[in-house]
Amino acid sequence: MGDLDRIDGGPRSAIVIGAGVVGLSTAWFLQERGVSVTVVDRAGIAAGASWGNAGWLSPGLSIPLNEPGVLRYGLRTLLDRQAPLHVPPSPDPRLWSFLARFAANCTGRSWTRAVEANAPLNDECLEAFDVLTTNGVDAPTIEAPITAAFETADHAAGLIGELRRIEEVGQAISYTRLTAADLAERFPQATARLGAGVRIDGQRYVDPGRFVESLARSVVSRGGTIRHKFEVASLRAYRHALSVRSKTGQTVNANAVVLATGAWLGDLGRKWGVKVPVRAGRGYSFTVPTDEPVPGPLYLPDIRVACTPYREGLRVAGTMEFRKPDARLDPARIAAIIASARPYLTGLDWERRTDEWVGSRPVTTDGRHAIGATSTPGLYVAGGHGMWGLTHGPITGRLLAEHITTGKQPEALRPFDPLRR
Repeated sequence: MGDLDRIDGGPRSAIVIGAGVVGLSTAWFLQERGVSVTVVDRAGIAAGASWGNAGWLSPGLSIPLNEPGVLRYGLRTLLDRQAPLHVPPSPDPRLWSFLARFAANCTGRSWTRAVEANAPLNDECLEAFDVLTTNGVDAPTIEAPITAAFETADHAAGLIGELRRIEEVGQAISYTRLTAADLAERFPQATARLGAGVRIDGQRYVDPGRFVESLARSVVSRGGTIRHKFEVASLRAYRHALSVRSKTGQTVNANAVVLATGAWLGDLGRKWGVKVPVRAGRGYSFTVPTDEPVPGPLYLPDIRVACTPYREGLRVAGTMEFRKPDARLDPARIAAIIASARPYLTGLDWERRTDEWVGSRPVTTDGRHAIGATSTPGLYVAGGHGMWGLTHGPITGRLLAEHITTGKQPEALRPFDPLRR
């Protein structure tokens, strides 16, 4: 294969593997910089974690998963099928190695390092959405506070402590304590079990499926190509060019390739020197009708359930299940979410739920994303975002596109080196 043309030393063409919010955002911002883009996906647009998530654009709540309290909680509930954090019994040695490394990173020092890494992305993530929505992505982002509700003020104090620690690293967050009366006044769905809350201002939400589909249309309208059912079988590197081949024998060539395959990143990335372990932390969601409109996103941290106004109903999302990303939806996990949320919410028709969904969020062991160059020239990674792929998707794409086209690593990406161990 001969060399492909390049623009002033940067790539003229790129292949993005993965049509979720991270991959499509990277494609869009590469186009902004004059790069011709082809996006390929093993299934289709938003087929991974992008479609059915809670839809929060929440820099104020982008809290790394490896908080020390998660380890204590996880050890108590690890094999409980009803618990929000669940690991089914499995002989998979890679899974248990991953969990051991994750547990080792559930320390104050590692958590703080992840918070510090996230801070620059949190500062710019909403502005990156504004760039997209003012330039052809026809899916509005809705400004609204996110309200976290608890049984007691003591429980609410735990979240306030986390928010204060995030403020200590320099991220500005505006939040207000709420009483039971405040919650009842704002949310007709709140039962008397909810006795305290925290309102986090300056947040937004979006219909995630609509947003990603509109983003895909924008990429195509700007000259990009999206190929569905393109499951990557191999990737070969040449001088100034890379070749991606599908399992059906299709081949695409370009100057640069971005691996944005979500929970499947570990399988492909390992072959190319990506050291950061990535596993599927599967989340579930469904939509229920409500007697009254829901005024904004509601978070129930004690049971790890996120609720968002969605198409005249309420999207209810929750759980973290470490299982293979392609495993079937487990109805018991849906039932567990309902059982845990029912005491706190009223006026919801649980039996008329629709859109039952499971998606695999890419979780790393140290709470930091994997974004940047690999040891192979022209090959890059964008993944490992855990629960914050939607919030950080566009800013990831913008920063990585800058890195790819200029050859200079933005300072904000340094903590996310995909070659770290």
